[in-house]
Amino acid sequence: MKLQRYDKSLIYDYAETPEGYLTVRVPITRPGVFPYARQDGTVQMEAKLPDEIFSDRTMHSARSKPITDEHPNEPVTLDNYQTYAKGMSHTDAHVEDLKLYVTMTITDKNLIQKVYDGKREISIGFMSDVVAEAGTYNGQPYEYVQRNIEINHIAIVDQGRAGPEVAIRSDSDAWQIDSDDKGGTTLVKYKINGKEYEIDPAVKAHIESLAASKEDEEEEEEDKSKNNKNKADTLDVLQGRFDALEVKLLNTQQELAKEKAKRVSEDELEKKVEERVQLISSTKPLLGDSFDFTGKTEREIKEAVITTTKQDFKGDGKSDDYINAFFDATIEQVTSQGFSSTGVNSIITGDARQNKDVNTMREQRLNMRS
Repeated sequence: MKLQRYDKSLIYDYAETPEGYLTVRVPITRPGVFPYARQDGTVQMEAKLPDEIFSDRTMHSARSKPITDEHPNEPVTLDNYQTYAKGMSHTDAHVEDLKLYVTMTITDKNLIQKVYDGKREISIGFMSDVVAEAGTYNGQPYEYVQRNIEINHIAIVDQGRAGPEVAIRSDSDAWQIDSDDKGGTTLVKYKINGKEYEIDPAVKAHIESLAASKEDEEEEEEDKSKNNKNKADTLDVLQGRFDALEVKLLNTQQELAKEKAKRVSEDELEKKVEERVQLISSTKPLLGDSFDFTGKTEREIKEAVITTTKQDFKGDGKSDDYINAFFDATIEQVTSQGFSSTGVNSIITGDARQNKDVNTMREQRLNMRS
């Protein structure tokens, strides 16, 4: 995939045509190793080798190309030529003093005036394959080589604009300044990835500003990370407290449930005791003093009562509801007709105390069923 690159040089002289156009003859690029600053702040050393710069492909691409006022945000094509073109390069692209020269004519009045006012930096916009290929050119090490260079347009830009304010249009774009052609600018040394290069002071300043911006961003990210960690720690503490309270609540609910169940059990036991006492009290006059209630179930006591009036009664296989109904009917019958037996156990013929007990039993039974 081809990447977009921008190179720079300067207009040293120009001439006005009889029509008022401005004709300029400039070196637009030359071989060398140059630092390219990418939008993400990284810098890489890319080589323009003579066999690429002076190839027929590159030289032909410099011919009849549009002149623009600053770089457009897109490659110049037939569809947008009228929008961006302010002139045209000639077809005289050639090599001179190891540089690629071309003549161009600016036909836009406003741009011509800007040149007169000092806007004289030339910047070519071109596409190239940037190949990872380490090497050394004229003693300068490089990491990448620009291959298959094709010039798209030649822009006239404000001089010295090498910093972030220069339009870098996508992640694949990078900017380079040909510092040797900047009218005697003294190069400075700068280390990139441990290797020392001589670069334009503007490039150095730009690289350093990018590095500073990157450090600021890293510090900001570090602060954000710390804040996020503090928030996470606080959240963990709150979560721990919440979990502890949740466990405490669950334990309390379980204890309450146990207390409630225990209370219900005690109430039921008390109720059964009362029912047992009432049953014994009500049936004892019928069964007599010799009847042993110890260990007898409610059903066994009721069956014993039933047997007093129906001696051949067998409760085996009968349901509790059947026994209860039979017992109630027996009590009702005894209450209404009297007990048929005689002696101390007789309800009808027993002594006064027994009659009194039977009456008491009847009242209790009636109260129990009400």
